[in-house]
Amino acid sequence: MQIARHIYSTHIEEDPATFGAMHPGGTQIYFVGDPSERMVVVDSGEPYRSWARQILAYHAELGRPRISAILITHGHGDHIGGLDRLQESFDCEVRCHPRLEPRLTHQLGPGVVRGLAEQETVDTGGDVALRAWHTPGHEDDHISYHLPDDGAVFSGDTILGNSSSSVRNLKQYMESLETLARLNPGILCPGHGQVIRNGAARIAWYARHRNEREGQVLAALAGGAGTVDEIVAAVYPRDLADNLRGAAARNVRTHLQKLVEEGRATESSAAYDLAADGGGR
Repeated sequence: MQIARHIYSTHIEEDPATFGAMHPGGTQIYFVGDPSERMVVVDSGEPYRSWARQILAYHAELGRPRISAILITHGHGDHIGGLDRLQESFDCEVRCHPRLEPRLTHQLGPGVVRGLAEQETVDTGGDVALRAWHTPGHEDDHISYHLPDDGAVFSGDTILGNSSSSVRNLKQYMESLETLARLNPGILCPGHGQVIRNGAARIAWYARHRNEREGQVLAALAGGAGTVDEIVAAVYPRDLADNLRGAAARNVRTHLQKLVEEGRATESSAAYDLAADGGGR
């Protein structure tokens, strides 16, 4: 599927009854550049043989352009799975966040992987280039890629197409949303879900959603909730699917960590004491 002048995607369906529940709308693997010259690929998806086959089949459909690099948004398994198969097939280098480079070098061998500095450009062929922006928050090794020629940002898991994203460090994440907002993209190409045609509005919605969730967490604390589970119960729908409760709890923890960092909440450790018999047997 062609998304813009220099952007193509193969969409991989996922089973919503299993792990696909975390990725509503499936996964997108992007080819960027000119199919008649050379291109780069953004991410490599899950480590399933069927996924690699679909990506390679789409490459053939594009006319088998030379792939100069695979660009990784971050090191989660659903973004670097199958990387060894694709890198070997394309015989190309891999570019990623400097924090991720040692891990991928261990996986692929020396001389294959290079880290990307903040705002470093990656040539995709002709006069078209992507610029790397470090966007931590979802993960500390996250990069988003800006394609000014098409007014597009490849947002990885910082912004998704059909849902909100899980966050490891909320303070960093909010700063990364500000970074993406300054790029003012017309198109957002997320790692999962549908492509977003009004990118700036989606970024603003994400920031607003996080601020609203923070308000809900503060209200839950004020109402007497004192544990993560109690806050999840107060904030999220009662019929939240079991396979999403873990993600909800992680999101609540990131809000609590941010509030503690800002001095707006306190955290008390569990207290231990000897039993009445002094711990004897």
